[in-house]
Amino acid sequence: MSTEGDEATKTICPYCGVGCGIKVNQGDDPGDVNFMPWGEAPVNEGRVCIKGGAATQVVDHEDRLTEPLIKEDGEFREATWEEAYSRIVSEMEGIRDDHGPDAMGFFGSSKTMNEENYLLQKLARRYGTNNVDNCTRMCHASTVWALRTSLGAGAMTNSMEDLEESADVFWIQGANPGEQHPIANSQYFRQAVLEGATVIQVDPHANKTTRSFEIGETERHMHLQVNPGADIPLLNVVLKTILERHEAEPDAGWIDEGFIEERTEGFDDLKETLEEFDKEAAAEEAGVPLEDIERAAEKYAMANNAAVFTGMGMSQHTCGVDNVQNEINLALITGNLGKPGTGVNPLRGQNNVQGTSDVGAMPNVLPGYQLVDDPEVRESVEEVWGFEVPAEPGLTNVEISHEAGHSVKGLYVMGENPVMSEPDGNEVEERLESLEFMVAQDIFMTETAEFADVVLPATTWAERSGTVTNTDRRVQRMRGVEKVHENTKHDLDILMEVGSRLFGEDAGFRFDDVEAVFEELREVCPIYHGMTYDGLGEEGLHWPCYEEGDEGDQFLYEDSFDTESGLGQIEGVRHQPPKEVPDEEYPLILTTARLEEHYNTGTMSRRSPTLSRQHPENFVDVHPNDAEAYGIEDGDTVRLRSRRGEIEVNAQVTEDIKEGVVWTTPHFAAASANRLTNDVLDERAKIPEYKAAAADIAVTVSDGGESADRADPEDNAEPADD
Repeated sequence: MSTEGDEATKTICPYCGVGCGIKVNQGDDPGDVNFMPWGEAPVNEGRVCIKGGAATQVVDHEDRLTEPLIKEDGEFREATWEEAYSRIVSEMEGIRDDHGPDAMGFFGSSKTMNEENYLLQKLARRYGTNNVDNCTRMCHASTVWALRTSLGAGAMTNSMEDLEESADVFWIQGANPGEQHPIANSQYFRQAVLEGATVIQVDPHANKTTRSFEIGETERHMHLQVNPGADIPLLNVVLKTILERHEAEPDAGWIDEGFIEERTEGFDDLKETLEEFDKEAAAEEAGVPLEDIERAAEKYAMANNAAVFTGMGMSQHTCGVDNVQNEINLALITGNLGKPGTGVNPLRGQNNVQGTSDVGAMPNVLPGYQLVDDPEVRESVEEVWGFEVPAEPGLTNVEISHEAGHSVKGLYVMGENPVMSEPDGNEVEERLESLEFMVAQDIFMTETAEFADVVLPATTWAERSGTVTNTDRRVQRMRGVEKVHENTKHDLDILMEVGSRLFGEDAGFRFDDVEAVFEELREVCPIYHGMTYDGLGEEGLHWPCYEEGDEGDQFLYEDSFDTESGLGQIEGVRHQPPKEVPDEEYPLILTTARLEEHYNTGTMSRRSPTLSRQHPENFVDVHPNDAEAYGIEDGDTVRLRSRRGEIEVNAQVTEDIKEGVVWTTPHFAAASANRLTNDVLDERAKIPEYKAAAADIAVTVSDGGESADRADPEDNAEPADD
């Protein structure tokens, strides 16, 4: 604990994946927890965004869960921990006995620490199922799949530091770091632009990233405002342009022939895919002038070092794996991998979404991305754990939700809010209602916890210690202050108790402290094996770190790729339209994204006075031409609907969005975009298609307490010719 006048506690911001260091000061009253800057923090050097500065506002919030709750006759009552644990163990044993272990699902949390997620996935596997997943399924599962398959590791290939120092061109596609990763944007990207780098941003929505690079020479920043779901056509134009220019100027350096020959395979497949490809038609499909795409292609290909940054605008599609594969293709054919200032770099959205996946909280891999269906992998992990690991990969979180009330009878949710985070939220509520049993372990009564049978009050990020892994693979320590509410418990302590009660005191779920858990984690996780808890210090270490004393890797693949052949995999991909496209009933494309001031499901950010000040409720961006057609004025309350539901929000008329597209956010419970989004999945990565759905919009007016649609676009259409 730190008291006023003592040195404050050094920890990591609980919001996005940049991994900024901050300090927390706790006064004489445990609830008096305040933010302080940490000037020497390795990632951010004291800088924080609006979320980081407001992070402590939730620690002693009046809505905190402070006692265990048990639901009886549809109502919650306060309970003792003994009652709560007994109910959980009894219900989980009953489900396993009656339906088998695969009737339970487990959701890890990217807002909790490596050790907690490690213990949760171990708990699931000891129970007898691989039905364990985390929110990476909702944001970057397709990125992880493509990177692991084609390069070897499902993470950023480079570090933010080496990118800022060495990259000449930043290709940012489907990401908005100006709002979603503000410190990365200001400290690394914008600084690099001031020093001469070029930014090419590909996004359907003009945003703070677009505007933050309007500095210096205008030619150093390009915004390609692509249509939602048309990233493959745009990138295929880029790739074909580079190949055509290479044919015309073979010595100009458009591609890296030596790198392609020595370090890759599949180049002929890419050329064959693009042989009959029509660039003009594809540019029209993408909604971007052909000459602009060609100019962007030249900037990337002619750079000494060019880095791709990818975000959920690329991954959250049914063709998400192919989207990211095409970015990999671009990097491989130009030799922009395996050296500083290059690579393919996913910007992770939560403070520990990278680590939660690293430690095995996924249905198909064990810690360190070791495939669960590999007998040798299972044997090595079983030797440490002392029990048999199920051989068949389990269900993903969306698949678990789809099966709720059917093959899945019970659910253990730690620090996640699937009612808000999963697509088609209305249907998610109905499925959770049909479960035989659910336990929710959280700091607030979330929209999901309302459906639970047992609710466990956990401690916040500021009260716990452990490790988290940021977006560029840096494993860092978080350090906690004193508990604010006496009867709350750390997630790790809860999991240790549940595991020991379910499987016995000698089952491997009792640990002396968080360091002891980390020691077991690194024993079974090859990429963490060389790290020690004390050795992480204040700087942290980038994985992979195989032997003690290793300093970690700033960038990956200097000599070879971690694929079976050691070669980077090039694979031509073809356009796949979204599963829903506009039609007569739903003539618009709905796409979604996050705001700088808010965070994912809003569980924390909506409770922060600072973060809620600018955007206390949701809104929808509408292009002026669509607004005129629908009779919408700026500030009107509108009904936005899809085949899955409807929400009421205020309209913001703006040219930031393209005509025919509407844009809104997932942060606000009553009007979340995820009431409308489509739960169809990428066949390989099982990620939902959040970024494109057919939608309609109408102004809502009050009439004697009832709401009604005021206008239809046909009402304002030009009269047809006779």
